Amino acid sequence: MSQKIAVSKEHSVAAQEHAAQIEDRLSVATQRQLMWWRFRRHKVALVALVVVILFYLAALFASFLAISNPVDGRSARAIVPPQPIRFFEGGQFRPYVCAVVGERDPYTLARKYVPDCTNTAGVRLFARGYEYKFLGLIPTNLHLLGMADPELRAEEWIFLLGTDTQGRDLYSRILYGTRTSLTIGLIGVTLSLTLGIVLGGISGFFGGVVDNIIQRNIEIIRSIPTIPLWMGLAAALPADWSITQLYFAITLIVSLFAWTDLARVVRGRFLAMREEDFVTAALVAGATWQGIIFRHMVPSFYSHIIAAATLAIPFMIISETALSFLGLGLRPPAISWGVLLQAAQNVQSIALTPWLMLPAVPVILSILALNFMGDGLRDAADPYS
Repeated sequence: MSQKIAVSKEHSVAAQEHAAQIEDRLSVATQRQLMWWRFRRHKVALVALVVVILFYLAALFASFLAISNPVDGRSARAIVPPQPIRFFEGGQFRPYVCAVVGERDPYTLARKYVPDCTNTAGVRLFARGYEYKFLGLIPTNLHLLGMADPELRAEEWIFLLGTDTQGRDLYSRILYGTRTSLTIGLIGVTLSLTLGIVLGGISGFFGGVVDNIIQRNIEIIRSIPTIPLWMGLAAALPADWSITQLYFAITLIVSLFAWTDLARVVRGRFLAMREEDFVTAALVAGATWQGIIFRHMVPSFYSHIIAAATLAIPFMIISETALSFLGLGLRPPAISWGVLLQAAQNVQSIALTPWLMLPAVPVILSILALNFMGDGLRDAADPYS
């Protein structure tokens, strides 16, 4: 009995020491460390974070991951269905693809493609293909996937997700569309965060007439129906604008409506904080209002800003996709998820060529992953969690 009592006492002492170590660790941890520790406990958010990182890596290395040039089309390869890569031949591991042969249906006269596995070609990793600039700087023709025989062209053999109506590889175009759609989300969130923090901070810090003017403008913006306004602004864009000009114009249009929510949150926080002792001390010390806002008040709740930004990116992505799908946003030859989905706007296309709906898959996955990650960040940034 005495031995059991001694063991239990040792366990209790060890537990108390462990609790004391945890308390000491928490007492000296920074706000960023506390956020990360809370975020790691959110398993779904961690998985979503990995998915988001993979999406942005795919956007960064889209040229390396692509199989063929996304703007090169061949009418002879139009509407080819997805073709799988076979990994075993003759009982041995040898990745290969079968040739694709087009033929006419004798009754409907529709063109169909069937695999001809009597004519095969080997596939390998880190193969040579079309030329591009890696990260926009280094000329190269190395790709993740390509033909084992350098004399063969990958765009004539490999159709992982099929081709579109102009014979362009859909897999490569989705990768390039990922770059456009995700970067629009990042740039749009940056613009909306800047507007929300600056205008919301000024509104909450000064109050009075300035607060009334900014808040009435926010109410006017929020009362305007977004779809008709987007249609009007998109129609006002010159038809001869370049892809780059359209890209930044659409980013600006989407950002005009995403900053109002954050501005109201920042205003509410500033109204509560402007009476705090550290703000009064900064005013007495002669600090300018810009320094008080951006050096003292904003950093006190930057964790909430991070969570708000993460949750705002899906709105930007879905807005660009919807505008481009309706023909009000980016237009061909620009490549984005919304532009790619324009090919699947009618029931006939979906029934005959269902793979043209595949660009909707990364849209759904990225939106879900960003939302789950944003929920995890919001919980981790909550000081009362």
